[in-house]
Amino acid sequence: MKGKPLEMSLLFDFYGETLTEKQRELFDLYYNEDLSLSEIAEHAGITRQGVRDAVKRAEHALQEMEDRLGLVSRYGDTEKRAEALAREVGRLRSLNAEKLHSSEAEEIASRMALLLAQLRQEA
Repeated sequence: MKGKPLEMSLLFDFYGETLTEKQRELFDLYYNEDLSLSEIAEHAGITRQGVRDAVKRAEHALQEMEDRLGLVSRYGDTEKRAEALAREVGRLRSLNAEKLHSSEAEEIASRMALLLAQLRQEA
């Protein structure tokens, strides 16, 4: 089940509130606290199989929400574009330092970097 812990954690961050309280608790213990099924079963007072089934149902529900809404996918795409933009800002600054020596180009790069930082804070 833990083949994709990062993906599951992202799905949980985006859609965790759609799960039942019990599913959220068991999922969190399994993926975020890294407890074994047996440890969770002992903690929750249910069987190991019961924990496994609840976690599987939660995984399915989270994946279903992502299939419908695609928020995690869009977040990943936005992050990739933000990284590319950050690289371009760096290239502009290097070009300016080496060849252009333009205060206007530096101001533009600074404004772009500020906007990028603001965008990442909002995400």
